[in-house]
Amino acid sequence: MSARLFQAYVAVDWSAASKPTTGADSVWVGVLKRNVRFQMAFEAHNPATRAEAEKLLNAILDELKRKSERVLVGFDFPLAFPRGTAAVLHLEGPQWRALLNFVAKEVKDKPDNSNNRFQVGAKMNRLLTGSAFPFWGAPARDEQTMLSAKRAREHGPGDLPELRFCEEALKTAASIWKLYYQGSVGGQALTGMPVVKRLRDARTAKIWPFETGWRPLAGADIAGIDAVFAEIYPSLYAAKPGAGEIKDQAQVRGVCERFNALDEKGQLGSLFGPPRGDARREIVEQEEGWVLGA
Repeated sequence: MSARLFQAYVAVDWSAASKPTTGADSVWVGVLKRNVRFQMAFEAHNPATRAEAEKLLNAILDELKRKSERVLVGFDFPLAFPRGTAAVLHLEGPQWRALLNFVAKEVKDKPDNSNNRFQVGAKMNRLLTGSAFPFWGAPARDEQTMLSAKRAREHGPGDLPELRFCEEALKTAASIWKLYYQGSVGGQALTGMPVVKRLRDARTAKIWPFETGWRPLAGADIAGIDAVFAEIYPSLYAAKPGAGEIKDQAQVRGVCERFNALDEKGQLGSLFGPPRGDARREIVEQEEGWVLGA
């Protein structure tokens, strides 16, 4: 029986809501960790704002560090952009990190959830193409020259890709360029990436696959690390809502339980590696990232 890679699991179902909100389509944080009897126990939190969620995540990570328990933290939004984005923006340094820094610098997210994600999308459009593309989607009041409510056009051969390799593989995952409406992955990414950057920079943590490599993980690979952050797609681990549970709550529970079950059997490490000898490795490791378990 191989040793566990992690002693705790956190799954974050994010929301780009512009005002405080709880219940369906808000932020849910699922935590599966050992209780005082050393049994794995699940708890779900539903903070009303992203600022509260960040504070909660810091507290959870700090507590686990004090107990010397390593944690796997999954976020249900992209931690990076499609290949080529950093180059078009002329950003310096490792591409994934340069974009994470760029977004963290540009996005202003207030304690009441009001934020400037549409302005940031418009600015990135201006820098990327000088037109209302590739970001799209906004309420009427936030429409502007460089950001339209509807998709301006399809992606052509000379454009940045609409999807990352992992979204093409998943077939159901939406594009980061979509900033508004149902399943607006872009809004979640722009408001979520700065939080991931701050959480990571405040402790001994690594973001998979950028800082670990896109390869199966063994204990030796993460020795001395308090936390590994990864992108997740909760629908991969369908969990039926229990009594009094809502869908989002069941989803974060499903993710935590799945990772825990695999880790217990010594099978979680292989999830961090690519399918067979994968030619996309360099782009995945340096630019686009991947969804854990895809």
